[in-house]
Amino acid sequence: MGDSILKLENIDKVYGEKIKTKVLHDINLKFQQGTFNSIIGTSGSGKSTLLNIIGTLDKPTKGKVIIDGKRTDTMKKNEIATLRNKTMGFIFQFHYLLPEFTALENVLMPYRIGNNKVTKEVKRRAEELIEFVGLSHVKNNLATDMSGGQQQRTAVARALINKPKLLLADEPTGNLDSESTEKVYSLLRNISKEMNTTFIVITHDKKIAERTDRIIELKDGKINMDVDK
Repeated sequence: MGDSILKLENIDKVYGEKIKTKVLHDINLKFQQGTFNSIIGTSGSGKSTLLNIIGTLDKPTKGKVIIDGKRTDTMKKNEIATLRNKTMGFIFQFHYLLPEFTALENVLMPYRIGNNKVTKEVKRRAEELIEFVGLSHVKNNLATDMSGGQQQRTAVARALINKPKLLLADEPTGNLDSESTEKVYSLLRNISKEMNTTFIVITHDKKIAERTDRIIELKDGKINMDVDK
């Protein structure tokens, strides 16, 4: 199974100055490289806050976040941005594709952010990823000229362009019909297997969660259940 790609140690999160609201309580978790994990919980349970802390989009009030051997909660902004760009990929409920660009151009965007020039090798990788997600026939379509399922699969390919070790998905099929949901989740499982990528997926869909290697349930900001299958 390999080494831990992510460790969370004694994580608390408090919002507010005068009126304080504690959203996460003493969270301790480890995630192994190449595993497929789900985080479930009702609205307000703290799962999105936890994902934001894992993804370095937010900092814990207390505790340590260690990603790929590096402690991130004490890093400076530019150091975090570099680590995030090189180590992590993100898939959200809304695909956030840029409408004025083609599928291929959208897939290349995270690489362009961290590098000045797209090499032939990188372009070939983007085309291979588009083929992997089954979209070669629409690679030159604008984002607006694709179906919802195709847009979300483009977002999956985009998340993979920088070869992330860790991929975070927040309700990635929340806007899709059941057929497209099935396609996207089968694709995510294949990616985890083929590329040894660690997935952490937030979902409200118990059927989806039951198909992951591990289910973590949050309740009132605490770990209520943590089951390996």
